[in-house]
Amino acid sequence: MTITRDKAWAHLTEWTETDSLRKHARAVEIVMRAAAAEYGEEEAAEEWGIAGMLHDADYEKWPEDHPNRIVAWLRERGEEQKAHAISAHFTQWGVPYESQLDRALVACDELTGFIVACSLIRPEGVSTLTAKSVKKRLKSKSFAAKVDREEVRKGVELLGVDLGQHIEFVIGALREHAEELGI
Repeated sequence: MTITRDKAWAHLTEWTETDSLRKHARAVEIVMRAAAAEYGEEEAAEEWGIAGMLHDADYEKWPEDHPNRIVAWLRERGEEQKAHAISAHFTQWGVPYESQLDRALVACDELTGFIVACSLIRPEGVSTLTAKSVKKRLKSKSFAAKVDREEVRKGVELLGVDLGQHIEFVIGALREHAEELGI
């Protein structure tokens, strides 16, 4: 059984109460839907989007157990591909990257959060943000310090894409939803 986007969102909001984490979930969903088309699996946009939305669904309530609970919830519903991608995105587990979905989630999650952070400090938000500006901020360890720069690097390496091009891709995907995301 495939869970619908509406059911996934309802579950996310049940476990995630803060607006900031819900916006992160929505931002990663948006980027992952675009990534399905960009990285060769356009027909899987709904699945990729839901995986992006749910990747941190259990983090707020159970940070010490993340992502065990959301992975278990997905597996109980027969959503093995999404569960595997979310397991693989949590790089500390060392789960192998078996699909483009697995690789894309790693490549898009941290970078999406970082680009949102870059957008929030600019008067024009994401509308004028460039890859050059993002790359410069990535070098500043104190800016958005919780973003794992190694995971950003590893993600683009896994996808086999150029960092600058991937940053531009993520910015473009987010730009279309700037008002909704508040960026």
